[in-house]
Amino acid sequence: MFDINLRNISEGNGKTRSYEQQLKWKMVLILRKINLGIFKKIFSDFIIPVALAVVLAMLINRFLVFKIYIPSLSMSPTLEVGDQCFATKIYNTNNIKRGDIIVFYSNELGELLIKRVIGLPGEHVEIDTEGNVSINATKLDEPYVVNKTAVSDRYVFDVPADHFLFLGDNRSNSRDSRFWKDPYIDKKDIKGKARIRVFPFNRFGILK
Repeated sequence: MFDINLRNISEGNGKTRSYEQQLKWKMVLILRKINLGIFKKIFSDFIIPVALAVVLAMLINRFLVFKIYIPSLSMSPTLEVGDQCFATKIYNTNNIKRGDIIVFYSNELGELLIKRVIGLPGEHVEIDTEGNVSINATKLDEPYVVNKTAVSDRYVFDVPADHFLFLGDNRSNSRDSRFWKDPYIDKKDIKGKARIRVFPFNRFGILK
């Protein structure tokens, strides 16, 4: 009788332990499924969209649009120190027009600059002693220029093929084609066209 009770108790404990183990495994599997479901949801709802947004931003910055910061007064009053703008990449320089505000690399100065296109390839440009600009003997209307520079000598340029002539809007405070050793910028050094000012917000708008 004593042995039988021990056997029954032992079998009962074994069944209990077996049930508890099964229950634990079921709980583990349920938790794994829950965790996997949460991970999948986070991955699909957050990680993938963020990764795609980052890649898209990199591609846009690399091939389409980039941001620029204005460090000087050379383009005042059109662009002031601290202004932030977006520029679009230029792949076909034949689309550049006189008056466009262009970002380009100066090999002479070793830095990126932003100025306004004044002379196009093949044009004859003159700046008289009053600061007036003429293109092929026709006076250029420049409403964006506030401070013209009166000088004792006039400037004369013959823009080579595939090159451009640039001046700052703030003629009295701009180091531009008038003062460079090589006044012309090769088309291969053109980076983009400034399109819109995004900061400060009270000056937000399309650039002209």
